[in-house]
Amino acid sequence: MTTPPIRFTLDASVVMNAFNPAEAGHAISLQLQTAIQSQAIEVIVPTLLLTEVAATIGRVLGDAPGARDFAMHLSRLPYLRFASLTRPLALEAANLAADYRLRGADAVYVAVARQFGTTLVTLDDQQRTRAAASISTCTPAEALEELVPPTP
Repeated sequence: MTTPPIRFTLDASVVMNAFNPAEAGHAISLQLQTAIQSQAIEVIVPTLLLTEVAATIGRVLGDAPGARDFAMHLSRLPYLRFASLTRPLALEAANLAADYRLRGADAVYVAVARQFGTTLVTLDDQQRTRAAASISTCTPAEALEELVPPTP
């Protein structure tokens, strides 16, 4: 019996955490994304990720060109697979939002992870704990341990 390949859905919180060295946990999120890329691990994210990262950079840093460039760069990363927010996926996210009292965008990430059978990696404690009844969830540190076991 073979183990299924590791696949993740990264929440925008993790992507932005890796981008911003001033944030707590930055090094772990960056190491995780580096390990994902070097091991060619598939990451499935909603197309919403591009909007969320651009909005965060534009709003927090006031850097519209940088926000657009960062979103474009993300859209071209070979290990990211983008899931469109179709009507069925949106309805699934709506049900998850209602059932687990999730914010709208958070429910979209949960719906993507559920649809594709991935583990949701997030820094949002509420999203992680509430979604755990429906999907596999973890923090960036836990995901990194799965990819790079600690040396004795």
